[in-house]
Amino acid sequence: MLNTEMPPAQQQLEFFIRQARQARPIRTAVVHPVDHNALTGALCAAEQGLIEPILVGPRERIQALARQEQLSLHDIKIIDVPHSHAAAEKACDLAREGRVEALMKGALATSELLSAVLHKTLGIRTERRLSHVFVFDIPNYHKPLIITDAAINVAPDLLVKRDIVQNAIDFCQVLGIKSPRVAILAAVEKIVPSMQSTLDAAALCKMADRGQVTGGLLDGPLAFDNAISRQAALDKHIDSQVSGEADILLAPDLESANMIAKQLVYLAGAESAGIALGARVPIILTSRSDNTLTRMASCALASHIVHERAATRVP
Repeated sequence: MLNTEMPPAQQQLEFFIRQARQARPIRTAVVHPVDHNALTGALCAAEQGLIEPILVGPRERIQALARQEQLSLHDIKIIDVPHSHAAAEKACDLAREGRVEALMKGALATSELLSAVLHKTLGIRTERRLSHVFVFDIPNYHKPLIITDAAINVAPDLLVKRDIVQNAIDFCQVLGIKSPRVAILAAVEKIVPSMQSTLDAAALCKMADRGQVTGGLLDGPLAFDNAISRQAALDKHIDSQVSGEADILLAPDLESANMIAKQLVYLAGAESAGIALGARVPIILTSRSDNTLTRMASCALASHIVHERAATRVP
């Protein structure tokens, strides 16, 4: 089991990577790694001791790319399939059979990978809705900050938001945050019947009171400033245990979550890692623009999930 002591400020992602290196590498199906970033990212994660990669894709294309990039595939297993669609299906087969513990997105569209993951009979879905979390290391914030969902659920309704919140809470607990504080975002702090996000926020808080969301402390609706800044909340006479101490920001929809996430990276100097939750295995979702730290940290987060599940599994 990994040591889940909270990381120091501004070094959160590096901390998660260091912790993951202390455990064994997780068996990971790398789906269609036929471009530079996908292949080098997987091999780098293997060199760092984070994953044991199984490359799933066209063997000749992978080997040709490795020669072109002067990368060694020594001792790296390749499962030969003809194209990206077949790679996604095969990776899900491996997960269902227990031969891999995580999936890692390669050079294919996220929608193509998730289509295979969510297939009713051949996928690896669970009763929980699939959702995505970004984990941020932000220079001006004193602890890791999670934003959800910026990649999968476009316009979630109340019940989908319930699953998104529960996925994020469970994930925070894996990272050692025992009772994560969840800020449910809207444009205003009061209930406005014409703004669905405020109604959903109020309903989610009451669902938490009734045990329909467990393990976290929820408050909302909160505007972004009131969620992040205790002083901003006090200035508006908001008494909240979440304001200024939020661990999770639940955005109203994918567009707003995605904009917040990218603004933090490009305007606030934040570093991030991303992972999809709610399937049988964690799914490492990386973008073509992600840097090495993001790729390694995303693998480390998957490692935390895998080893925590193993530690708590009933014999």
